[in-house]
Amino acid sequence: MTWKGTTNMSNKAYDILKYIAQIVLPAIATLYFALSQIWGLPYGEEIVGTITAIDCFLGALLGISNVQYKKSKNNGRSGV
Repeated sequence: MTWKGTTNMSNKAYDILKYIAQIVLPAIATLYFALSQIWGLPYGEEIVGTITAIDCFLGALLGISNVQYKKSKNNGRSGV
């Protein structure tokens, strides 16, 4: 599957989205789940499930972007 005709993501945008996917979203989900259990905040499982689904989707998109970047960087060289 290739996405021809799309613009490349800048390194800065990639790094920010990667940080959000690896650090921010899991931290928010964990915090809300813990606080919902302690303080009885509403919809703990639903909110955490939603955050986790968004995080998984973002991770998949970043993985695809990373593979495409490596393919374009190698520019057809095999074994690299």
